[in-house]
Amino acid sequence: MKTIMDRKASEVKKLSISPKRQITIPQKFYTQLGFSRGAECEIRGKELILRPLQENGGEFAEEILSDLIKEGFSGEELLRAFRSRQKQIRPAVEEMLKEAKRVAEDKVPYYTMQEVFGERGEK
Repeated sequence: MKTIMDRKASEVKKLSISPKRQITIPQKFYTQLGFSRGAECEIRGKELILRPLQENGGEFAEEILSDLIKEGFSGEELLRAFRSRQKQIRPAVEEMLKEAKRVAEDKVPYYTMQEVFGERGEK
């Protein structure tokens, strides 16, 4: 038996594509998903994934600011350093995901927990 959440998650609307390759996001989807200034588009297999563009500012913001303050940054210099570090997050995470995929596919050597830390209880 499907729950209400299952039905909502699988709601489908047909969209037309203009001669200029443009689509209109149905108002209900636009509001429900929180679209505002833009969208991010991804190809996954034979699907096109469209999601709201995430505004920069939230990803690890407190941790970045804390580190920069500890490093002695303040004022305009702090703002410039914050923006610079924040831009490095997405590429770093994308690289981590690629590496995890290579490891999962056994294309690169890796260390197990036991190899790194030894057997449980070993001191």
